[in-house]
Amino acid sequence: MISRRIVLGAAASAVVALSGASAQAQTEIQWWHAMGGPLGEKVNQIADGFNKSQSQYKVVPVNKGQYPEVMTAAIAAFRSGNPPHIVQVFEVGTATLMAAKGAVKPVYQLMKEAGEPFDSKSYLPAVTGYYSTPQGDMLSFPFNSSTPVFYINKQAFQKAGLDPNQLPKTWPEVGEAAKKLRASGMACGLTSTWMGWTQIENFSAWHNVPIGTKVNGMAGLDTELKVNSPLHVKHLTQLSDWAKDKQFVYGGRRGDAQAKFNTGECGMLIESSAGYAAINRSKQGFDFAVGFLPYWPDVKGAPQNSIIGGASLWVMNGKKPEEYKGVAKFFSYLSRPDVQADWHQFSGYLPITPAAYELTQKQGFYEKNPGTDISIKQMTGKPPTENSRGLRFGNFVQIRDVMDEEFEAMFGGKQNGKQTADNIVRRGNELLRRFERDNK
Repeated sequence: MISRRIVLGAAASAVVALSGASAQAQTEIQWWHAMGGPLGEKVNQIADGFNKSQSQYKVVPVNKGQYPEVMTAAIAAFRSGNPPHIVQVFEVGTATLMAAKGAVKPVYQLMKEAGEPFDSKSYLPAVTGYYSTPQGDMLSFPFNSSTPVFYINKQAFQKAGLDPNQLPKTWPEVGEAAKKLRASGMACGLTSTWMGWTQIENFSAWHNVPIGTKVNGMAGLDTELKVNSPLHVKHLTQLSDWAKDKQFVYGGRRGDAQAKFNTGECGMLIESSAGYAAINRSKQGFDFAVGFLPYWPDVKGAPQNSIIGGASLWVMNGKKPEEYKGVAKFFSYLSRPDVQADWHQFSGYLPITPAAYELTQKQGFYEKNPGTDISIKQMTGKPPTENSRGLRFGNFVQIRDVMDEEFEAMFGGKQNGKQTADNIVRRGNELLRRFERDNK
């Protein structure tokens, strides 16, 4: 007769074995990203939400530093044979990642092979266009997309005799407002973050003029920059002229200029839509309003639509089919209206689907937070053109550095608007030729 102890021991061993098998059956998905602070915590929550929604896959988010560091680390990991499944890459790194031979698995191909329902038309065209082929096939999955918008200090406008409920719409109107703000005692009329992104890249799309040839680089590597057109020169010359009496004040590279608005130094700001929460949290004793980007009224068809910044999620090659199924299911989860609406409302980034926008609207978020829908309206007011889908230039991280250097020379009084535009094109084209040679 078999003892009770042996039976119980065998049963316990079976339970342990089954538990081990269950744990081993869960497929792990590595997600490398660049989100720190509250955004990083939110990324962890999103992954946790997916993990709890099913038991077959586990997404593990890992912060790998700033955007350039994440991209560099992912490419190095691919070359060593152990890349993550998903990597977050900023929009200006798109061409670089595409040029890394065999490194990525296109999202449209991933979803098809995994048998996961997927329709690129269910995403905002102005967002997905940046990360798609000319045929509309999505190469990467949009995650955190933003676009620049126009902010004003309502109390400063009132003091200057301006109507805070009637934001300037055109660049001449911005100039008049800046002049009145200065006359009222403001230290600065207008400032702008991310000058290359706002005053060249988005300026071009908003006026439906090319940033470069070959559909802004999307149709081939042999492209040239076109940001020294008469319109670009006119705009840079105007900013340079305004800087002489502080109607415009250069606030530094990247997002540094936001502080000049938050402290009340400048009455107007051009900044990312994702800066809304930070402005709301940091502004010192004033209310603000949000409007569309200004445009030059003599440009036919303007305004068009702005383009995005931020990053998308790329899938790395070299993984097993079962792992790719998990990545595809995670992307489907990310596309859910409730997940997208929550991310959009928390972060200030654009919702990537009309369904998420409509849910946010239904929940009353835009009514409670006026101006937070401007970015969506600005991106979707008109269908994107070849000039306003986005851009895809090699070495564009370095080209943005060139833009910053030339802006600083202009605002330092060392060169005029035409010289600035010509130098950006000349130096930028040299970097494009280098990228072309390196990736033949």
